Amino acid sequence: MIVSLAWRNIWRQPTRTWLSLIGMAFTSMLLVFVLSFQLGSYDTMKASMLQISDGFGQFQPEGYKDDPEMGKVIADPNALIADLRAVEGLSGVTARGNGFGLLANDERTFAAAVMGIDPANEGQVTTLTGKVTTGRTLSADDTNAIVLGDGLARNLKVGRGDPVTMLGSGTDGSVAADVLMVVGIFKSGVPELDRQIAQIPLERFKETFLMDGAAHAILIRSLELPAVEKAEAELVALADKHGVVYLNWQELRPEVQQMINIDFYTAVMMYATLVVVVVFIILNTLYMSVLERTREFGVLMAVGMKPRQIGRMVWMEMIFLTAVGAGIGIVFGVGLTGYFESVGIAIEMEGTEEIYAQWGLPSRFFPEMTVGRVLAGPAAMVGMIAVLGFIPYRRVMSLKPVKAMAG
Repeated sequence: MIVSLAWRNIWRQPTRTWLSLIGMAFTSMLLVFVLSFQLGSYDTMKASMLQISDGFGQFQPEGYKDDPEMGKVIADPNALIADLRAVEGLSGVTARGNGFGLLANDERTFAAAVMGIDPANEGQVTTLTGKVTTGRTLSADDTNAIVLGDGLARNLKVGRGDPVTMLGSGTDGSVAADVLMVVGIFKSGVPELDRQIAQIPLERFKETFLMDGAAHAILIRSLELPAVEKAEAELVALADKHGVVYLNWQELRPEVQQMINIDFYTAVMMYATLVVVVVFIILNTLYMSVLERTREFGVLMAVGMKPRQIGRMVWMEMIFLTAVGAGIGIVFGVGLTGYFESVGIAIEMEGTEEIYAQWGLPSRFFPEMTVGRVLAGPAAMVGMIAVLGFIPYRRVMSLKPVKAMAG
């Protein structure tokens, strides 16, 4: 009976009810969209930045990240790679050697970070090999080939087909020297990478730097970053088995996580402010309706209805109103977000393209809905109304039949 009375009562003032529903629905729709867009943008940001050259996770020798010495190696990378290929969710695994050297062309010499990559597998993990704009990427048949970043090639004044002399230090401290032929030049869009990175075949790298079949890192990737995060416990166990350490994306790029945290906490404050303002506006409207019905409540108590029952009825009216408003907002929010999931949102302002390029980000972002993102905002509003419902409930409980009927 109380449920049916509560549902009927909210429609006794249809204009007020619809205005409250519209306010709740609009706020819920807005929260569904902005949460899906913001968190979806974070997913795009993480994936775009990581897949350039880092991968979604890496296996490294103990202490290599903080002190990347040439002598710190994974002695048997093939055994670890074989185990990783059996991990569910991974779409790519590749070994890599990392070194530093001087690249020279005639009298021009520049320092570079030299990557030894596996041409057959690197493209499954990172996108840098697919950004060659001049010439071609490395192939499995290459022996003395090298691919340079656009900025590095400009500094050296070399092009496709030109020789480059490389001078570095091997794993045993001896001099590592080689002469390589430029077969391609890449342009990642990230100026720092384009000025610093050179890639050579992994087998040539091992030979030149005296690696003896070892590698400095094993990179992994999945179709979606959450798949790697889901498998982290298994990946850590494999790292322990092979005597190496596993670094997730937060450990590889802590600055990205810090940037996301700062932005998210700032946004949460704004969302919380919006929710609180809307909740108290709705609560004020409902509380005023309770005050207007004081005489009605007195009559109900006079005919035998207990204050506790009336209080529950009023509380249910609030829940019905906010739940219906939130439900309408979720429906429209899902529709709006679904549309932009397919077309994306381009943020076109002066200077943004250069900023995006520095971080390896696309110019168009796509919202991404999940159950949590859709329900979080509306559920917070309904929950707050449910908790704050004790205010009109307490008002009803304090009423006395005679005084209430007198108004």
